[in-house]
Amino acid sequence: MIAGYSILTLLLVVLAGVGAGFVGYAVGASSLISYPALLALGVPPVLANASNTVGVLGTGFGGVLGARKELHGLHLRAAIYVSIGVVGGILGALLLLGLDPKVFEFVVPPLIALSSAAIALNPRGRAEARQAAAAAQAQVVQLGLNEASPDGNTGKRRSRPLVRTQTEPLSEDPWWVWLGVSCCAIYSGYFGAGAGTLVLAVLDAAGIGPFHQVNALKTLIGWGANMSASVVFIMRGVVDWPLAIAMCLGCFAGSYIAPAITRKIPARIMRGAAVIAGVILTVDLAVKTY
Repeated sequence: MIAGYSILTLLLVVLAGVGAGFVGYAVGASSLISYPALLALGVPPVLANASNTVGVLGTGFGGVLGARKELHGLHLRAAIYVSIGVVGGILGALLLLGLDPKVFEFVVPPLIALSSAAIALNPRGRAEARQAAAAAQAQVVQLGLNEASPDGNTGKRRSRPLVRTQTEPLSEDPWWVWLGVSCCAIYSGYFGAGAGTLVLAVLDAAGIGPFHQVNALKTLIGWGANMSASVVFIMRGVVDWPLAIAMCLGCFAGSYIAPAITRKIPARIMRGAAVIAGVILTVDLAVKTY
């Protein structure tokens, strides 16, 4: 027994964390696995959510380290966006702890349904597809210009690139992207399932840069929100440490092994499985709550 939990229970939490880390890497919805696993152990919803937030940090560390190349030269933008994530995470965590626990139980089914819908809409895949199509179009246009130069001097005519090679100036961000990212960060601190997918959708809609940089910013914002929310939960003493540590270890392992496995599984299958799981969980929690 460790702090009231059997070794078998903690191993099951680690296993759930492995699944959460895998799903988090594949489709960005780790909490759809980890949060229900803690509920199944009889952990109260608010305590389960706080412990889960600390636990899934294991999924985010690698992503932040891996995003350094994409964020090179964007230090000011990165600092501002991670600050939005940090402040939003704190506000979301305080909102979770300040409201009646019954409120959280009541809104969880719709929030899970929202995250499932975001996964189904697949903003990441759409953004990648648009970027790839634009890059291919730009290459074709450039080849055509090189081959059909009117003065016979190949390559002397230049055209404006059709694909952004870096993010737009920070001053040109539309006003609503700040509001959208702030709301997503607050949501991340309050609950978090599918928050990364929602942030990516907002950043992509704003058109602030190419996909790989937008995706890196999304990772940074989510990491900031989760870290700050975790600090609030820890300071308020609402983290079940044995479960959080076991979940964190599992999430790290799951996110580590995920790349090699996901290369062999069609993305639509993984996405479909996550959506189906979210719908089932939404119905199950709605029946129990309402």
